[in-house]
Amino acid sequence: MVTISHVVSKLINENIYLQEAIGKKIASYGSVAKQLKADIEEELRKEVAHYAVVAAIRRYAERMDVKFRDIKFDANASEVNLKTNVIDINVRKTLGLFDKLKRIYDIIKFEQGDILHIIYGRNSVNIVTNERYKDKICNFLQHEKILNTAENLVCLSFSIGNKLVNTPGVLFQIVRNFAWEDINIIEVISIDSEITFIVSEKDAVRGYKALERLITS
Repeated sequence: MVTISHVVSKLINENIYLQEAIGKKIASYGSVAKQLKADIEEELRKEVAHYAVVAAIRRYAERMDVKFRDIKFDANASEVNLKTNVIDINVRKTLGLFDKLKRIYDIIKFEQGDILHIIYGRNSVNIVTNERYKDKICNFLQHEKILNTAENLVCLSFSIGNKLVNTPGVLFQIVRNFAWEDINIIEVISIDSEITFIVSEKDAVRGYKALERLITS
């Protein structure tokens, strides 16, 4: 038999932000009950009392594991870097593509701080680099199927420090800050202790500040 408690658990488990708020005891059980009441009634196909929903939420909170904690990013180990004028070229994966991708490395001036990330998916490959290389790369990719070219992007790199590399929840905490700012993440690239986010140029300042807020002095 499906009970109010079953439905409450299901609805909260489906909403990671609500689950976090309850886990950190920053959410009012009454407010959460008011938010969930209509969905509970729809699933149970009957009216439910507000106090019964509150009681179910309280029981959920008492038995849930402590999953959420704020991870501290030490200013001595963490920093934010922003690079503008970035493009993201998505090209269909073919056997002939791999030899052409090798040629791209020869034109990138890494010593000047330029970037190149080549991300392999199941059916396509994404090339993230500085916008000034667009024409040369497209020339290399002649006869290949370019699926999409996203321009006016920025690269936000966040170093987390070696101590946090194996800590669960690091990426969640960072991505959550972007979600709260309503920032769409186009690409996520993780290399050792550095996580790079590709976002739209219009989100550059808010994205930079969202990452800065994570760093504690």
